[in-house]
Amino acid sequence: MSDGRWTFLSNHGHVLVSLARDPDARMRDVAESVGITERAVQQIVRDLVEQGYLRKAKVGRRNRYEVAREAHFRHAQEASVTLGEFLDLVVNRTGAHTF
Repeated sequence: MSDGRWTFLSNHGHVLVSLARDPDARMRDVAESVGITERAVQQIVRDLVEQGYLRKAKVGRRNRYEVAREAHFRHAQEASVTLGEFLDLVVNRTGAHTF
């Protein structure tokens, strides 16, 4: 967020939500929607893939991302919640905001 106010989600969370909404998004588009650099998005995506939160597949010349909906949050406070349950709250089936 460019206005300096805090948000509930980290940039990792924002990137994850963005890719859940549009699995075929280009890193440039994700960066623009999150408000961070393309390089930062690339590092976050690497982190999420390495930790098993995202799966990446090559489709032609592009990448397609799939959220590991069965994965759980890392912090003990939210460890009982899966990514799928969380995403169901913030992303509907068509990819639009639910709020």
